[in-house]
Amino acid sequence: MRGSVGRRKVAIKPPADLHTEARSDSSAGRLLLRFDRVERAAHWMNALLFAILMATALPLYFAQMEALVGRRELIVQIHTWCGIALPVPLIISLAGPWGRRLRRDVRRFNVWMPEETRWLRGRGREPLPELDKFNPGQKLNALFIGGAIAVMLGTGAILKWFGLFPLDWRTGATFVHDLLAAAIFIVVFGHIAFAVTHPDALRSMFKGWVTESWAARHAPRWLQEENALVSAPDSTSPKDLN
Repeated sequence: MRGSVGRRKVAIKPPADLHTEARSDSSAGRLLLRFDRVERAAHWMNALLFAILMATALPLYFAQMEALVGRRELIVQIHTWCGIALPVPLIISLAGPWGRRLRRDVRRFNVWMPEETRWLRGRGREPLPELDKFNPGQKLNALFIGGAIAVMLGTGAILKWFGLFPLDWRTGATFVHDLLAAAIFIVVFGHIAFAVTHPDALRSMFKGWVTESWAARHAPRWLQEENALVSAPDSTSPKDLN
Protein backbone atom coordinates (compact mmCIF):
# COMPACT_ATOMS: atom_id res chain seq x y z
CA MET A 1 0.00 0.00 0.00
CA ARG A 2 1.43 3.34 -1.02
CA GLY A 3 2.11 5.85 1.82
CA SER A 4 0.25 9.08 2.05
CA VAL A 5 3.42 11.16 1.96
CA GLY A 6 4.25 12.25 -1.56
CA ARG A 7 7.69 12.81 -2.99
CA ARG A 8 9.13 16.30 -2.84
CA LYS A 9 10.77 17.65 -5.94
CA VAL A 10 14.33 18.82 -5.36
CA ALA A 11 15.72 21.50 -7.65
CA ILE A 12 19.28 20.80 -8.68
CA LYS A 13 21.36 23.94 -8.90
CA PRO A 14 23.75 24.03 -11.87
CA PRO A 15 27.46 24.31 -11.00
CA ALA A 16 28.98 27.76 -10.87
CA ASP A 17 31.06 28.89 -13.76
CA LEU A 18 34.81 28.56 -13.26
CA HIS A 19 35.49 32.25 -13.85
CA THR A 20 32.33 33.85 -12.49
CA GLU A 21 30.57 33.48 -9.20
CA ALA A 22 27.09 31.96 -9.15
CA ARG A 23 25.71 35.13 -7.56
CA SER A 24 24.45 38.15 -9.38
CA ASP A 25 23.30 41.65 -8.60
CA SER A 26 20.26 42.95 -10.41
CA SER A 27 21.86 46.37 -10.79
CA ALA A 28 25.43 45.35 -11.55
CA GLY A 29 25.28 41.91 -13.20
CA ARG A 30 27.32 38.88 -12.25
CA LEU A 31 30.44 38.98 -10.13
CA LEU A 32 33.85 38.30 -11.67
CA LEU A 33 36.89 36.93 -9.88
CA ARG A 34 39.54 39.65 -10.18
CA PHE A 35 42.09 38.44 -7.61
CA ASP A 36 42.21 34.93 -6.17
CA ARG A 37 43.35 34.05 -2.63
CA VAL A 38 46.99 33.64 -3.66
CA GLU A 39 47.10 37.08 -5.29
CA ARG A 40 45.39 38.74 -2.34
CA ALA A 41 47.66 37.02 0.20
CA ALA A 42 50.78 38.04 -1.75
CA HIS A 43 49.57 41.63 -1.96
CA TRP A 44 48.79 41.97 1.76
CA MET A 45 51.96 40.22 2.92
CA ASN A 46 53.93 42.52 0.65
CA ALA A 47 52.02 45.52 2.02
CA LEU A 48 52.67 44.45 5.62
CA LEU A 49 56.40 44.07 5.04
CA PHE A 50 56.56 47.44 3.26
CA ALA A 51 54.72 49.05 6.19
CA ILE A 52 57.19 47.61 8.71
CA LEU A 53 60.16 48.66 6.57
CA MET A 54 58.84 52.20 6.21
CA ALA A 55 58.01 52.46 9.92
CA THR A 56 61.47 51.24 10.95
CA ALA A 57 63.23 53.39 8.36
CA LEU A 58 61.99 56.66 9.88
CA PRO A 59 63.83 56.42 13.22
CA LEU A 60 66.96 55.24 11.38
CA TYR A 61 67.00 58.38 9.21
CA PHE A 62 65.72 60.99 11.66
CA ALA A 63 67.63 61.45 14.92
CA GLN A 64 64.64 63.01 16.70
CA MET A 65 62.51 59.92 16.05
CA GLU A 66 65.36 57.62 17.04
CA ALA A 67 65.68 59.42 20.39
CA LEU A 68 61.93 59.10 20.90
CA VAL A 69 61.75 55.40 20.01
CA GLY A 70 65.10 54.19 21.30
CA ARG A 71 66.47 50.63 20.89
CA ARG A 72 68.21 51.39 17.60
CA GLU A 73 69.82 47.96 17.31
CA LEU A 74 66.44 46.22 17.54
CA ILE A 75 65.01 48.54 14.88
CA VAL A 76 67.99 47.79 12.63
CA GLN A 77 67.44 44.05 13.02
CA ILE A 78 63.70 44.30 12.27
CA HIS A 79 64.40 46.50 9.24
CA THR A 80 67.10 44.16 7.94
CA TRP A 81 65.18 40.91 8.22
CA CYS A 82 61.94 42.35 6.88
CA GLY A 83 63.94 43.62 3.90
CA ILE A 84 65.38 40.16 3.32
CA ALA A 85 61.89 38.64 3.61
CA LEU A 86 60.30 41.17 1.24
CA PRO A 87 60.55 39.12 -1.99
CA VAL A 88 59.66 35.81 -0.29
CA PRO A 89 55.81 36.07 -0.46
CA LEU A 90 55.98 36.95 -4.16
CA ILE A 91 58.41 34.13 -4.93
CA ILE A 92 56.27 31.57 -3.10
CA SER A 93 53.09 32.87 -4.73
CA LEU A 94 54.60 32.67 -8.21
CA ALA A 95 56.43 29.38 -7.82
CA GLY A 96 53.80 26.63 -7.78
CA PRO A 97 50.63 25.71 -9.66
CA TRP A 98 48.69 27.86 -7.20
CA GLY A 99 50.25 30.96 -8.78
CA ARG A 100 48.77 30.50 -12.26
CA ARG A 101 46.61 33.62 -12.10
CA LEU A 102 49.36 35.71 -10.51
CA ARG A 103 51.84 34.71 -13.22
CA ARG A 104 49.26 35.67 -15.83
CA ASP A 105 48.81 39.08 -14.21
CA VAL A 106 52.58 39.65 -13.97
CA ARG A 107 52.80 39.09 -17.71
CA ARG A 108 50.12 41.75 -18.21
CA PHE A 109 52.39 44.39 -16.66
CA ASN A 110 54.83 44.02 -19.56
CA VAL A 111 52.15 44.31 -22.27
CA TRP A 112 51.63 47.90 -23.39
CA MET A 113 49.25 48.92 -26.13
CA PRO A 114 50.31 51.88 -28.33
CA GLU A 115 47.30 53.82 -27.01
CA GLU A 116 48.54 53.37 -23.44
CA THR A 117 52.01 54.70 -24.21
CA ARG A 118 50.49 57.65 -26.07
CA TRP A 119 48.30 58.35 -23.03
CA LEU A 120 51.37 58.33 -20.78
CA ARG A 121 53.40 60.55 -23.11
CA GLY A 122 50.46 62.95 -23.24
CA ARG A 123 50.32 62.99 -19.40
CA GLY A 124 46.70 61.97 -19.40
CA ARG A 125 45.50 64.50 -21.95
CA GLU A 126 44.73 61.78 -24.49
CA PRO A 127 41.53 59.75 -23.95
CA LEU A 128 42.15 56.47 -22.19
CA PRO A 129 41.99 53.43 -24.50
CA GLU A 130 39.92 50.34 -23.81
CA LEU A 131 41.76 49.00 -20.80
CA ASP A 132 42.88 45.51 -19.94
CA LYS A 133 42.79 44.26 -16.33
CA PHE A 134 45.17 47.05 -15.24
CA ASN A 135 45.40 50.67 -16.30
CA PRO A 136 48.77 52.29 -17.20
CA GLY A 137 49.19 53.76 -13.72
CA GLN A 138 48.73 50.37 -12.08
CA LYS A 139 51.22 48.80 -14.48
CA LEU A 140 53.81 51.48 -13.73
CA ASN A 141 53.24 51.07 -10.00
CA ALA A 142 53.72 47.30 -10.20
CA LEU A 143 56.89 47.62 -12.30
CA PHE A 144 58.29 50.27 -9.96
CA ILE A 145 57.60 48.17 -6.84
CA GLY A 146 59.13 45.07 -8.42
CA GLY A 147 62.26 46.96 -9.42
CA ALA A 148 62.43 48.73 -6.05
CA ILE A 149 62.37 45.42 -4.17
CA ALA A 150 65.35 44.14 -6.15
CA VAL A 151 67.37 47.38 -5.85
CA MET A 152 66.61 47.92 -2.16
CA LEU A 153 67.55 44.31 -1.40
CA GLY A 154 70.86 44.68 -3.23
CA THR A 155 71.82 48.05 -1.78
CA GLY A 156 70.62 47.01 1.69
CA ALA A 157 72.84 43.94 1.58
CA ILE A 158 75.83 46.15 0.75
CA LEU A 159 75.02 48.46 3.67
CA LYS A 160 74.50 45.56 6.09
CA TRP A 161 77.58 43.56 5.15
CA PHE A 162 79.68 46.57 4.18
CA GLY A 163 82.98 44.86 4.98
CA LEU A 164 82.63 42.66 1.91
CA PHE A 165 82.46 45.60 -0.53
CA PRO A 166 84.77 48.46 -1.55
CA LEU A 167 84.17 51.98 -0.23
CA ASP A 168 82.81 53.43 -3.48
CA TRP A 169 80.21 50.64 -3.61
CA ARG A 170 79.09 51.48 -0.08
CA THR A 171 78.87 55.19 -0.92
CA GLY A 172 76.82 54.54 -4.04
CA ALA A 173 74.60 52.04 -2.24
CA THR A 174 73.86 54.55 0.52
CA PHE A 175 72.85 57.23 -2.00
CA VAL A 176 70.65 54.89 -4.06
CA HIS A 177 69.05 53.30 -0.99
CA ASP A 178 68.15 56.67 0.54
CA LEU A 179 66.89 58.18 -2.71
CA LEU A 180 64.80 55.15 -3.61
CA ALA A 181 63.38 55.00 -0.08
CA ALA A 182 62.05 58.55 -0.50
CA ALA A 183 60.51 57.59 -3.85
CA ILE A 184 58.89 54.51 -2.28
CA PHE A 185 57.25 56.65 0.41
CA ILE A 186 55.76 58.91 -2.27
CA VAL A 187 54.56 56.03 -4.47
CA VAL A 188 53.10 54.02 -1.59
CA PHE A 189 51.14 56.95 -0.17
CA GLY A 190 49.93 57.78 -3.68
CA HIS A 191 48.86 54.18 -4.16
CA ILE A 192 46.92 54.23 -0.87
CA ALA A 193 45.22 57.53 -1.75
CA PHE A 194 44.22 56.17 -5.16
CA ALA A 195 42.86 52.95 -3.62
CA VAL A 196 40.79 54.81 -1.02
CA THR A 197 39.16 56.95 -3.71
CA HIS A 198 38.26 53.84 -5.76
CA PRO A 199 36.35 51.65 -3.28
CA ASP A 200 35.22 49.06 -5.83
CA ALA A 201 38.79 48.34 -6.88
CA LEU A 202 39.91 48.29 -3.23
CA ARG A 203 37.11 45.87 -2.33
CA SER A 204 38.36 43.45 -4.97
CA MET A 205 41.70 43.25 -3.15
CA PHE A 206 39.84 42.24 0.04
CA LYS A 207 37.10 39.99 -1.34
CA GLY A 208 38.44 39.13 -4.79
CA TRP A 209 35.36 40.05 -6.81
CA VAL A 210 34.20 42.94 -8.97
CA THR A 211 30.86 43.44 -10.67
CA GLU A 212 30.44 42.96 -14.38
CA SER A 213 29.30 46.58 -14.69
CA TRP A 214 32.52 47.78 -13.02
CA ALA A 215 34.59 45.67 -15.40
CA ALA A 216 32.68 47.03 -18.39
CA ARG A 217 33.55 50.58 -17.32
CA HIS A 218 37.12 50.15 -16.11
CA ALA A 219 38.51 47.01 -17.78
CA PRO A 220 36.46 46.19 -20.91
CA ARG A 221 39.24 44.22 -22.62
CA TRP A 222 39.63 42.04 -19.53
CA LEU A 223 35.86 41.54 -19.42
CA GLN A 224 35.95 40.34 -23.03
CA GLU A 225 38.71 37.91 -22.09
CA GLU A 226 36.70 36.58 -19.14
CA ASN A 227 33.60 36.16 -21.30
CA ALA A 228 35.67 34.24 -23.85
CA LEU A 229 36.91 31.92 -21.09
CA VAL A 230 33.34 31.38 -19.94
CA SER A 231 32.38 30.23 -23.42
CA ALA A 232 35.32 27.79 -23.45
CA PRO A 233 35.13 26.03 -20.05
CA ASP A 234 37.47 23.22 -21.04
CA SER A 235 40.36 25.67 -20.95
CA THR A 236 39.80 26.53 -17.29
CA SER A 237 40.80 24.87 -14.08
CA PRO A 238 38.87 24.49 -10.80
CA LYS A 239 41.89 25.97 -9.05
CA ASP A 240 40.97 29.35 -10.58
CA LEU A 241 38.09 29.51 -8.11
CA ASN A 242 40.45 30.23 -5.20
